[in-house]
Amino acid sequence: MKKRIPFVPFPIPLMKKISRRFLGFGDKLSKILPGYGVKLEQAELDFQPRDYLAMAFFSLIFWILMIFTLLFAISIFATLSQNFIFTFIPVSIVIGFLSFLYIIFYPSLIITRKVKDLEKNLHFSLRHLLIQVKSGVPLFDGLVSVANGNYGLVSKELGECTKRISTGCEQTSALEELALKNPSLNFRRVIWQISNAIKTGADLGNTLDAIVYNLGDERKVSIRKYGSQLNPLAMMYMMLAVIIPSLGITFLIIFSSFSGVTITESLFFIILFALAFFQFTFIGIVKSRRPAIEL
Repeated sequence: MKKRIPFVPFPIPLMKKISRRFLGFGDKLSKILPGYGVKLEQAELDFQPRDYLAMAFFSLIFWILMIFTLLFAISIFATLSQNFIFTFIPVSIVIGFLSFLYIIFYPSLIITRKVKDLEKNLHFSLRHLLIQVKSGVPLFDGLVSVANGNYGLVSKELGECTKRISTGCEQTSALEELALKNPSLNFRRVIWQISNAIKTGADLGNTLDAIVYNLGDERKVSIRKYGSQLNPLAMMYMMLAVIIPSLGITFLIIFSSFSGVTITESLFFIILFALAFFQFTFIGIVKSRRPAIEL
């Protein structure tokens, strides 16, 4: 069953039928975006690149026509002037193009969330596997134990891997296939190291011990890096959200008293809206820079 994609107006089976006429555009855009098929696979979106991009182009046309029709209908009931109606065309194009871009970048958004979930639980899941292996448990049973644990997408990915192994797939082949399909660099590196240790006959316990140690060091480095980034961000927030607005409003009041320029109430609402937008954006920036670490 295919996932629901935001801004795609109709169910996926119907969209695939409707957007067949735009497959030529999908082919051209897939050549402009090399590697897009890998992104779709890593995002677990079961589409060929040209089919997905053709649906994105149809959604662009659909939302332009839909928004323009809606605004035009509102203008008729509200008896707006003809000059105002001409603004509907660029507004519709902008909204349609934004929806098109969102659909295009939607696989990247899924991959980013997936990578954060994987790396958040990777360290603890590897410690679980290390304990299992050091206790004399076979690797397959250790992977099953981690798959049954509460480690988010790590448990899900390893669960699919153990299912393939249990159906007769070779252990190293299943692990390598898991690494190739996974978007997280750290997860791929861990799986490749485990697979190489199996192939070379190295001590798997020592390999996992080294991996867990290195991941712990990387977590410490990422926390220090995040802490060092917070200082300039806090300074920027103080300047743009506290000092400049307060001094600016004071300057405007003093300037209006000397020059006789009237400061309307709408100006204060504009400043309030700009501050709210900046703070919302600032929270998003800080949240996006936070390392994917589960404490």
